[in-house]
Amino acid sequence: MSTITYKVVKHDGGWAYEANGTYSEPFPTRDLARKAAKLAAGEQATPGETTKISYEDEKGRWHNEVDSGSDRPKATVEG
Repeated sequence: MSTITYKVVKHDGGWAYEANGTYSEPFPTRDLARKAAKLAAGEQATPGETTKISYEDEKGRWHNEVDSGSDRPKATVEG
């Protein structure tokens, strides 16, 4: 299982959360940014829908698979 960490940081004149180098919109307070980060982290845990996927690999072969949508990362909030 992979892990994604949302970090609450000062950013763009306010507070934001950052994950994998991407920042949220700025919030006026640290508390509001932390609440938004917790909401985003919670959404990471929500399973998706089962869906069929097709893709071509680097050797030009096509693959068809079914993704159950249940392989969700562990999400944490820091700061």
